[in-house]
Amino acid sequence: MAKSLNRVQLIGNLTRDPELRYTPNGTAVCSFSIATNRSWTTDAGEKKDEAEFHRIVAWNKLAEICSQFLVKGRKVYVEGRLSTRSWNAQDGTQKSTTEIIISDMILLDSRRQETESFDNDASEKSVEEGSREEARVGKKSKGKKEEKNVKQDDESTDEIAPDDIPF
Repeated sequence: MAKSLNRVQLIGNLTRDPELRYTPNGTAVCSFSIATNRSWTTDAGEKKDEAEFHRIVAWNKLAEICSQFLVKGRKVYVEGRLSTRSWNAQDGTQKSTTEIIISDMILLDSRRQETESFDNDASEKSVEEGSREEARVGKKSKGKKEEKNVKQDDESTDEIAPDDIPF
């Protein structure tokens, strides 16, 4: 049997704040959107720009980290797989959507929330350093007892039925 591959890698900006929810059995699920841009020049020399919008879903510990550190406008790298699901809407119509179920996320900017205020520079620096450490999702930190790697293994993740998704 031939092998197949379902892998997505995106770098883009969040178009809205992440939304964290929990399934009835307590599994964390976070959803947000990313915009990616493309620019090109036509044969006539005219510059064109195009934006593509992607629905992103994170599960378990990665979902909690995404809801904690991501805000609208932040630049992120995400990696995962495409997943298409369908359901019957309340009006009886069949709906479907394609999402990217991520297994890895890396913050690419150092922007902090503008609403946060710090009493001194020391606390500001420690929060920033903590954010950078958490942003290195998927990288193992050497010399530390606690592992900061939240990359999810497909084998260890239980399959979640579409009925378990609270949205």
